[in-house]
Amino acid sequence: MSPAARPGDGRPGGAPSLLRWPAGFALGLAAGAALTVAERRVERRARAAGLVDWRRVEQVAEARLRRAGGALEPRELRAVEPDYAASMARVVPALEAHLGVPLPGVVERAAVVGRGEWVRANTAAFAALMGRLEVGLLDGLLPPGAGMAKSAMALANRWVTTTQMGVLLGFMGQRVLGQYDLALLAAEAAPGRLLFVEENIRAVASALDVPVGPFRTWIALHETTHAYEFEAHPWLRPYLASRLERQVSMFGDDAVALGRDAARQATAALRGEGRHDDRHWLERLMTAEQRDAFRETQTLMSLLEGFSDHVMDAVGRELVPGHARISVRFHGRRVRRTPLERAMLRITGMDLKLEQYRRGEAFVAAIEGIAGPAALRRLWEGPESLPSPAELDDPAAWVRRMRPWGAEGGTA
Repeated sequence: MSPAARPGDGRPGGAPSLLRWPAGFALGLAAGAALTVAERRVERRARAAGLVDWRRVEQVAEARLRRAGGALEPRELRAVEPDYAASMARVVPALEAHLGVPLPGVVERAAVVGRGEWVRANTAAFAALMGRLEVGLLDGLLPPGAGMAKSAMALANRWVTTTQMGVLLGFMGQRVLGQYDLALLAAEAAPGRLLFVEENIRAVASALDVPVGPFRTWIALHETTHAYEFEAHPWLRPYLASRLERQVSMFGDDAVALGRDAARQATAALRGEGRHDDRHWLERLMTAEQRDAFRETQTLMSLLEGFSDHVMDAVGRELVPGHARISVRFHGRRVRRTPLERAMLRITGMDLKLEQYRRGEAFVAAIEGIAGPAALRRLWEGPESLPSPAELDDPAAWVRRMRPWGAEGGTA
């Protein structure tokens, strides 16, 4: 058979090539439909999975904690509960006398926990926060009809975020000593509770070479002061919650852009780049509006932490045996960090918390020095009594704005 006579080869003399077109078209339609179905399945999976795998977060964190050493059995944690109860029985009356406000219910809501339980409590808190905001964030990251590439990227981002959260909680779970646990953005407002991470308290007391009993009382004093801030002033919890929700929502609007820039800025910060810029690397990711909200929240957090530190030292002088030694060694520990700790604190933004302690305590000490004990109570009268970011660095300006003072107030 001559080449011209070969059937189906598409050349003159063979079967018409147009006969292949319907089959090819049908095959293309089928492939397109299959791809569309696959894309929709991946998109549905990505949206259903959410932004974080919280069970995996706990697993990653707890795996790191198991390598830390010093873990205690539940019976060992229960055995020291009477010691904390005795500390709280001394701390609460001393705080009530110093601050002039009763603190009902705090003692009954104190718990001695291990590192793993602390991680689980905070995982639940983070999950509740993200649950309130996740739909909006997902709409920004993964709009309907986003397609295979964006859906796959969302799942990849979920894995990265999950791992990062697990590493962060595993890191903090080895360092947190106590916490006033308050679910700020929970659907229903539940009373806060005090958590004491006994494994870490023992480890730090040993590292500082201070007696663990007085050290427990000192930590209880700090955390109970946080309870005073929120429980004696009902306006504070919803106020802080609204600020945090607004801030996170604004970040959610630009989540994709933030994700692209975050790794670059964090790496630059670790290299020491941008030191001429007085902004934290997180601030360099933000718009002007986001920075304003961020600084407002940071000012309040500085006040909360600084107030607790100031009162802890003021009341602790009379309440805690060996207070001076504990205070000097503990505050020294905050500034003496290993290179790894400094890097972790910087890259996670936790170094901001250390700055909160310093700025907040300096502000609180200054206003009390200018205006007397009345200044400490006026701080918590309402949102209008909070210092502005500028006033946090100029305590006299806050005192002038808050005049007149009562009979025990000083002058500026």
